[in-house]
Amino acid sequence: MNDLPLDQEMMQRCIALARRGEGCTAPNPMVGAVVVKNGAIVGEGFHPGAGQPHAEVFALRQAGELAKGATIYVSLEPCNHYGRTPPCSDAVIAAGIRRVVVGMVDPNPLVAGSGLEKLRQAGIEVVTGVESAACEELNEAFAYRMLQQQPLGILKYAMTLDGKIATDSGHSAWVSSAESREYVHHLRSTCDAIITGGNTVRQDNPFLTSHQADRPNPLRVVLSPSFNLPAAAHLWDTTLAKTLVVTGLEANPELQAKLQLQGVEVLLTANPSPAVVMQALFDRGCLSVLWECGGTLAAAAIQQGAVQKVLAFVAPKIVGGIRAPQPVGDLGIQQMTGALDLERVSFRSIGKDLLVQGYFSTDA
Repeated sequence: MNDLPLDQEMMQRCIALARRGEGCTAPNPMVGAVVVKNGAIVGEGFHPGAGQPHAEVFALRQAGELAKGATIYVSLEPCNHYGRTPPCSDAVIAAGIRRVVVGMVDPNPLVAGSGLEKLRQAGIEVVTGVESAACEELNEAFAYRMLQQQPLGILKYAMTLDGKIATDSGHSAWVSSAESREYVHHLRSTCDAIITGGNTVRQDNPFLTSHQADRPNPLRVVLSPSFNLPAAAHLWDTTLAKTLVVTGLEANPELQAKLQLQGVEVLLTANPSPAVVMQALFDRGCLSVLWECGGTLAAAAIQQGAVQKVLAFVAPKIVGGIRAPQPVGDLGIQQMTGALDLERVSFRSIGKDLLVQGYFSTDA
């Protein structure tokens, strides 16, 4: 039996709780749970990170004996397998829950509906699909990783109205508004890694942090086949956040040694490319990876399937310039019919800027 207004309200509460774990749960999803009895919340929780209890466990602990005969709302199907923690489906059954309302079915092949079936077999009423679109958006990176065995790649850039990311001289501070930059700082805190190229390090000397004391920082990754990088850079300060440089097997050994002494990790590979970096980040458990780089690397990342989502900040400015850099380099496209179309496109205003968000077709 559905109680739509209450079910939707409580599932929205689950999503809000789940977001408290943003940037901290990889390789696990973000999950929120709420226990309701007689129309009142008696317990709630969220998953804070891998290896720690799941959202349902926190919510049931808080509810205690009040969980008997109650309804539990969960943004993602309760797990039904042993991982670092016991199955949440068992905990729900043991607590005496009468009704379970789930936002989305777990895309993990180890779960994929088995948790819900176990609950039904135990005589518990199960309702699915409440606020499903919002729950799927919440864990789009987790779902993509599970289904494609790769982190979700997000290309972010800011450009002027005439499509430039800097002037002819290379000066780029600042293309976008303060409001857009604040948005990006928060976005970084929700991602597990952020990738840039050597030219961005040399030209801009970025920090690539969230700039927020109470928010996590992503792993900062520099993809530089030649290791032609400055000896001094903000990214080498690993007291702010961890940094990884991906480079060629024999590239600039002296600088390698110096940076390693500063705590910078160096990954040597025969093929330092976007595809190799994404595989390495998948192996580290990353869910979402943000690309903040120049046009040449952005084009390579797109061509190698390392980007699925695009966030383009368009500023109402015109700078002109024949040599002014653009956000995406050469993709080898000669006719407009070969252009890469974005799907599920949305628009929103941030300060004076326009944010365009879209996804590359999975059929491309």
